[in-house]
Amino acid sequence: MTQTKSTPKPERKRGSGVQHVYGILREEILDLTLEPGALIDEAQLAERFSMSRTPIREALVRLAGEGLVKTLPNRSTVVANIDFVNLYTYFDAMTLMYRVTTRLAAQYHTEADLAEIRRHQEHFATAVQAQDAMAMIATNRDFHAAIAAAGHNVYFEGLFQRLLDEGRRLMRLYYYSSFNNKLPYRYVQEHEDIIAAIEARDVSASDALAKTHADQIVEQIQSMISRDQRQDIEL
Repeated sequence: MTQTKSTPKPERKRGSGVQHVYGILREEILDLTLEPGALIDEAQLAERFSMSRTPIREALVRLAGEGLVKTLPNRSTVVANIDFVNLYTYFDAMTLMYRVTTRLAAQYHTEADLAEIRRHQEHFATAVQAQDAMAMIATNRDFHAAIAAAGHNVYFEGLFQRLLDEGRRLMRLYYYSSFNNKLPYRYVQEHEDIIAAIEARDVSASDALAKTHADQIVEQIQSMISRDQRQDIEL
């Protein structure tokens, strides 16, 4: 009697478990599914992902390196809070990188770079048309990351991508608080103006448009943070 060999189960590629957990948790932190200050339970995550705690811990180490989670003295891990007190330093860096990367894109872009920027702009416009806040935030990040890539400076590109990712939590708060997820169409046109300036290799115009784009976002977020939420209570 001939015995049939059972098909072996595909082995998980080494490190893929870490990447899987890291990717999911990172997205949940950035879109505020996991809120700032939320406790991260390794045992619950191990059960959720059906894996040992080792890849869970490795994923958390990667997230900690990006400043998205924090280990407390009692060894528990929480989602990092947004540092509103020192937020001005983030705004300074973000505005500078908007300007630098857009200037460089105007100088050094290729036709392939422009095509990639336009592709992300189409996705962004679609998200705005659909009034999908989460998709708009993600596609906005990808649009500006594509501009950074078009500048062909890997150092600026890497720094800007991290700033864009860190800003996704702020953008989520901003759109929910300021627009109740009703998204303004003016950002689509602002992006179109930036693309036109880059395509024309107009460095000065690209710089000015990028600065205006960054400044109005900063002003809106600052307004959201400082908004007076007190209620007049009759005594």
